Amino acid sequence: MKISRLTTFIVSGVAGMTMAMAAHAADYTLSVNTALATTDPLYKGLEAFVKNVDERTKGQIKVTLFPNSQLGPDEDVLEQARAGAPVAVIVDGGRLAVFEKEFGILGAPYLAQGYDGIRKVVTSDLFETWVQKLRKASGHQVLSFNWWQGERHLLTKKPITKPADLNGLVLRTPGAPVWTETVKAMGGTPTPMPFSDVYSALQLGTIDGTEAQLPAVIGANLQEVITHITKTGHINLITGLVTSAAWFDSLPKDLQKILREESLKAGDIASYGTRDALASIEQQLKDDGVEVSEVDTTPFKEATQGVYEKLGYSELHKQVDKILNQ
Repeated sequence: MKISRLTTFIVSGVAGMTMAMAAHAADYTLSVNTALATTDPLYKGLEAFVKNVDERTKGQIKVTLFPNSQLGPDEDVLEQARAGAPVAVIVDGGRLAVFEKEFGILGAPYLAQGYDGIRKVVTSDLFETWVQKLRKASGHQVLSFNWWQGERHLLTKKPITKPADLNGLVLRTPGAPVWTETVKAMGGTPTPMPFSDVYSALQLGTIDGTEAQLPAVIGANLQEVITHITKTGHINLITGLVTSAAWFDSLPKDLQKILREESLKAGDIASYGTRDALASIEQQLKDDGVEVSEVDTTPFKEATQGVYEKLGYSELHKQVDKILNQ
């Protein structure tokens, strides 16, 4: 009888420990959503993030990647994070601007050139004040915002040499005002839709074109449904890894620190990898029959100057310029 009771105690104890471990593991699981394909050079940064977080936390945090928007559109995942779910998403500042306005300027036209320039902004003390404001405003936690995807260009079925050539063309954009106003200022008619719908929309003629960075063109096979890429570089696409503040706050402080540090490191891996891949991607697009054209961007810059004032970013623009010029 004593042995039986001892056995029962041991079995129940093991079961209790197993349940506790399972609960612990669930608390340390993070699902990361991205609209990008696994072939995108930025994805290598995400894979490095998974590996390095696992190593530094000794398996306490398990990160799982969901490419091609498998968890849904970015906006839906942001809402899940806002509700406290253990999810994260690679997202642009325009989508965060609905919660905290300052983030929108990161997607404003011709703000900075290349990764090294925009990195100064997203690692600055000024940017960290936006991070804290976002937490209070929406319950989102930025892990890092140095995930550079390249400069965005015009993708069409006809040659574009100046803003006037966009008159009457319906162009897909993300839904945030900074994107729609930029395309509108350049002369196009913006039509927000999920990036996953762009291929079919171009194929069916629902839209006349879109704008995107070169790696995304390849990732979505858009070279099959466009004929021209005009290198306007109108938006320097910097994105961030954003999760739930409630979930983040539930982690021990040391794990919070690791997540932010490894996200920043992985963002650099992703961004420099993207930069190094751009020339070969452009050549691949040319080999696939797409005409890739350099144009004088001055008329496009002049056409979009008013976007800052229209969206109320004039003063913030001066602060950002000061950082960029340091």
